[in-house]
Amino acid sequence: MVRVIDARGDLDQVRPWASVSKMAVSLAFAVEVDWGHHQVSEALGPRGATLANLLSHSSGLGLEADDPTVEVSTKRVYSNYGVDLAVEAVTKDHDASTWLDDRVFAPLGMTTTRLEGRPSAGVVGSTNDMRVLAEAWLRPDAISKETRNRFITPYAPNLAGIVPGFGRFSPCPWGLGPEVRGNKAHWMGDWPAESFGHFGQSGSLMLLNVNEGIGVVATSTESFGPWAVALWPTWTSAMRQLALAS
Repeated sequence: MVRVIDARGDLDQVRPWASVSKMAVSLAFAVEVDWGHHQVSEALGPRGATLANLLSHSSGLGLEADDPTVEVSTKRVYSNYGVDLAVEAVTKDHDASTWLDDRVFAPLGMTTTRLEGRPSAGVVGSTNDMRVLAEAWLRPDAISKETRNRFITPYAPNLAGIVPGFGRFSPCPWGLGPEVRGNKAHWMGDWPAESFGHFGQSGSLMLLNVNEGIGVVATSTESFGPWAVALWPTWTSAMRQLALAS
């Protein structure tokens, strides 16, 4: 049973999730893998880039379609384009919003959440629905524990890369969609190395730890900026300590 330790603000207001959208997209791909429809080793991108490469930002593609590229699995280059390409390759002629509804939103009862733009950053929904998605990763719901663990384990763990807004890290571990903390000193504060999640340019975030059984989610009316870089490391650390003490 999930217990809410602290909740503030209007949790039902629908707000943009920006790149926290990738946590929903990643879960949808995990469902595909669980159902045997696709494999993470499947080549879906340019130059033989696999689904795992596209989701873990190791495909060599740039942030957007026209940005410079590098060789596959040589650097962690954050790529919205790569995630969108993965969804396009799987959905083909079908609508990406329907795919996310069928795989994630409807089964989990996320009634305020929908895709209004590109899959990598276009989900909008309430904070309460984001909490439901977080719980689905922690328990997990909709997928097996084996598949969940595969998606939150660093892929090509030794690659260096940049976390947008926080700088370069070597290594820069990333799962198949979720960022994994590793030894990075950034927005995840003092959370353990295996902690995972995502933040978005809308000021939203999701941070989870399976071993401790805790998580924190947030949406915002203020876009990501210097305030978040300064606040989040301390705030996420404080939220972890509150959860562990409760």
